[in-house]
Amino acid sequence: MYNSFAEIKSALISGKTVKDITHYYLDQIEGKKHLNIFLEVFTESVLSQAKIVDEKIKAGTAGKLAGMVIALKDNMAYKGHKVSAASKILEGFESLYSGTAVQRLLDEDAVIIGRLNCDEFAMGSSNENSAFGPVLNPINEKMVPGGSSGGSSAAIAANLCTVSLGSDTGGSIRQPASFTGVVGFKPTYGRVSRYGLLAYASSFDQIGTFTTNIADAAIVTEVMSGKDEYDSTLHQTDAESYDINFPTDKKLNIAYIVDCLEREGIDPEIKAKTIATIEKLKALGHTVNPVSFPYLDQMVPTYYVLTTAEASSNFSRYDGVHFGHQSKVAEGVENTYKKSRSEGFGEEVKRRIMLGTFVLSHGYYDAYYTKGQKVRRVIQNKTNEIFADHDFVIMPTTPSTAFEIGKNVDDPITMYLQDIFTVQANLSGNPAISLPLGQHSNGLPFGIQVMGNHFDEGNLLAFSDYMLKNCQ
Repeated sequence: MYNSFAEIKSALISGKTVKDITHYYLDQIEGKKHLNIFLEVFTESVLSQAKIVDEKIKAGTAGKLAGMVIALKDNMAYKGHKVSAASKILEGFESLYSGTAVQRLLDEDAVIIGRLNCDEFAMGSSNENSAFGPVLNPINEKMVPGGSSGGSSAAIAANLCTVSLGSDTGGSIRQPASFTGVVGFKPTYGRVSRYGLLAYASSFDQIGTFTTNIADAAIVTEVMSGKDEYDSTLHQTDAESYDINFPTDKKLNIAYIVDCLEREGIDPEIKAKTIATIEKLKALGHTVNPVSFPYLDQMVPTYYVLTTAEASSNFSRYDGVHFGHQSKVAEGVENTYKKSRSEGFGEEVKRRIMLGTFVLSHGYYDAYYTKGQKVRRVIQNKTNEIFADHDFVIMPTTPSTAFEIGKNVDDPITMYLQDIFTVQANLSGNPAISLPLGQHSNGLPFGIQVMGNHFDEGNLLAFSDYMLKNCQ
């Protein structure tokens, strides 16, 4: 069993090959097929890659990720391989190119083992919206793994790869990380190129990592980051090198959002663990202050108004003519559009497209979309105000542990409120991470979330490593 990239590197030094390590993960995947984590395993290409990397290791020319086995959320382009965003509308589609983040990992000799199940087009908080069935939580198979990157979090929890990639639009990395007891990291918006990521909401989406530890999250983020001519929203600076060694004599000024802990509906054990973590940080010599964030109830509605509007625009390309499934019974252009989209998209995606089309429609644009953008600016300003006086912000990742499969499937509002503590970082663009610091009496894990200042990933990762070592 390999619990980290460091263990894989040790195995390589002791005589194991990348091919051996890849076979280990392939066997693991085969043994846990019932969890429905992988939509496709790239058996042929991953073994071919492993052989090439082994040759590079012998020649002394291997990249910094040689031996790392990575799985991709099924919304990332990988040349010559299928990508479907877990939707029937893209069934059979094969990528013509590799996205920037994926290509940079390949360039450093990571091997890519397969594509992971997710909520259709990253829309969901439970991985029950996939056209290919739900993912089971490896911790308790009756429970959801979270979403939308449920397959990505479950792959790490089940030890099916070294690192997995997910995308985070409103908490889709951090929430499933909390539900499965792994580390889920969303960088600053604009840190990692979105070129090659199938868009949901373009001003929110961000590629990030699932790992068992901070060091692996740091090195993969470091490799994926940096300027890219194909993404105009990217921060156009060179990639940074992250040192996760936190200075033991460094004392921080940390905030925690008191509104989250006082909110009705938060699990008492999650609240107690968050408070205990705060007290532990105080005992370690840090200043931890309660701060008010009065817009908690406005964040989820604002998020859904803006993201569905962007989705309505982005998804117009999937019309059965330009891209996507084309109905076999349609006649005429308009009928082709209607039937192809109705057959190809799942219920949740159709719900969000219709909501987004409504808020962008004549007579409602200013009342909803424009107002949503104004509220987003207020949320960004308040978040920046907190960071003017504090190094980090701490809050729970989720209000509860994982819920049972099928429990909330007919209740969209309850499902949407799963993101109540995570959407702030997407609305404001800040980096945020979920750390597996809690174990509930029901046997399920839960996470504590740490949010950092814009483009301060290095310090956030170092502090997160420090917390994992000192706040258990």
